[in-house]
Amino acid sequence: MTPMDYEYSLLTAASSDDYGQGPVLLLHTDAAPGGLFGVLEARGRGDVAAWHRSALGFLNRLKVCSFMCFLTVTFLVTASYMLLADRKGLLLTPPPYRFGSPVSPLSPASPASPASPAPSDFNLSASRDLAHVRLVVKSIVARVAFQSSRRLPERKALVSSEPHMFSVIPRKFLPGLKNPCWYEEYTGNITSDPYGNNKYEFSKRFRTLLKFLRNSFREHLFHWDGKLYRTRCLPYFYIIGQPKCGTTDLYDRLKMHPDVRFGISKEPHWWTRKRFGIVRLKDGVHDRFPVEDYLDLFDLSAFQIQDQLSANASRARDFPHPQRHIIIGEASASTMWDNKAWTYYSDNSTTEEPPYLNQDFIHALQPDARLIVIFRDPVERLYSDYLYFGGTNKSAEDFHEKVSESLQLFDGCVAMTTIRSCVYNSTLNNGMPIRMPVGLYVVFLLDWLTIFHRDQLLVLRLEDHALNRKYTMKRVFDFLHLGPLTEQQEAEITQSPASNTRKEANRNLGPMLASTRDLLQDFYKPFNQKLAQVLHNNSFLWDGP
Repeated sequence: MTPMDYEYSLLTAASSDDYGQGPVLLLHTDAAPGGLFGVLEARGRGDVAAWHRSALGFLNRLKVCSFMCFLTVTFLVTASYMLLADRKGLLLTPPPYRFGSPVSPLSPASPASPASPAPSDFNLSASRDLAHVRLVVKSIVARVAFQSSRRLPERKALVSSEPHMFSVIPRKFLPGLKNPCWYEEYTGNITSDPYGNNKYEFSKRFRTLLKFLRNSFREHLFHWDGKLYRTRCLPYFYIIGQPKCGTTDLYDRLKMHPDVRFGISKEPHWWTRKRFGIVRLKDGVHDRFPVEDYLDLFDLSAFQIQDQLSANASRARDFPHPQRHIIIGEASASTMWDNKAWTYYSDNSTTEEPPYLNQDFIHALQPDARLIVIFRDPVERLYSDYLYFGGTNKSAEDFHEKVSESLQLFDGCVAMTTIRSCVYNSTLNNGMPIRMPVGLYVVFLLDWLTIFHRDQLLVLRLEDHALNRKYTMKRVFDFLHLGPLTEQQEAEITQSPASNTRKEANRNLGPMLASTRDLLQDFYKPFNQKLAQVLHNNSFLWDGP
């Protein structure tokens, strides 16, 4: 019964024995011990009117009191439901999708029963009984199927959905530069602050560099044909994922290369969140960040590329040898997988999958972009993600509870639609207490490979990077066609301490429960098998000791 199903009524009864003697009003009094009843009788014609007035007054007061009590109870019940549901609050507009019921823990197929709980590492509730959750995993695995291709959107449709972005970024970039850059006409007031309205100004790092950028901005404007122009640049390469897989360490080492620059923010999350006005999911939707705000993050690098271009042109006769080329990178670990905001720009209210993905827009603007992704064992990734984002009261037991809940939610989804639809389902992703679908790497990778060539993606493993950073970084430098390094530069890059390692407080929590690991390994296994097949590399099975 929902809180809105409550009904109330005023019940009355008359005694047949007193029917011919006039009305009788029974009043219950709590003053006397034992709950005594007083009987008031109104007899005779002269007393009837008075009795009616008294009775009606009492009934009116009774109705008012009953109605007020009903409102109070309804308010309290509704408030309690809202508070309980707050943890599952969905801030993004959900697609037209309803979860199905997961496998019943008391179904005939399940060996579990209230009288004989299955063995587990701790006392689980009946709905999260370990034997039941194992059945849930089997149910999911039995439905795993991969789409061979997807329908790619036409450029016309992409331009129609983001007309301003495509009007700002040209289809061709400056020749002779390795990094994608162009000249943009500056129509603003030369005395005004060019970064005054940038929505990224909340970043401490951005505020620190604002003064320098403002001073450098005017001296980097140049005149041509009576107009002012500025140099604009997009990243040459993107570290697109995945979170808690070593992207920060890769970023810190890459920015030590003399030819590599990054934007003011490591993870601007523009392609996935900011361009839709999402700053933090818990805060809902704000004004959209225009593409100009995103490009501003790379202005410092653009100034350096402009200076290098001018210097190369002036010294071309004296230095005929090719010059080193600066390239810009961007490292938002959400770019590969986070398409939660697709429901905002979808015109089809009945679709269960996003009509456009992040990579569709990146490819439309930069068909030659280079992409780096680093994976790790998805089981370990999920636990690391939980320890980093899990808030307070973290424990191996709590992680197990969240895994069990997420598996049952995912099972409810795949019972009604495809694996891919569930992976991109905003309602499901926001409802899960942990980010379990992020570890379904192959689903995302296959979608990226539908539009980018395989040689444009470098796929790494964190486990390999941790064992031999020198080898991993050489692969990255070769992939980006970077110039050679001195031995000292190479040593500084490869021998520096690892970045963004697990905090001591989280290390003290110890590993996940063995039963949790078993559940997750079984869940991720078919996806890892497909990933290893696509990459022709069995190390992505993560089935070793």
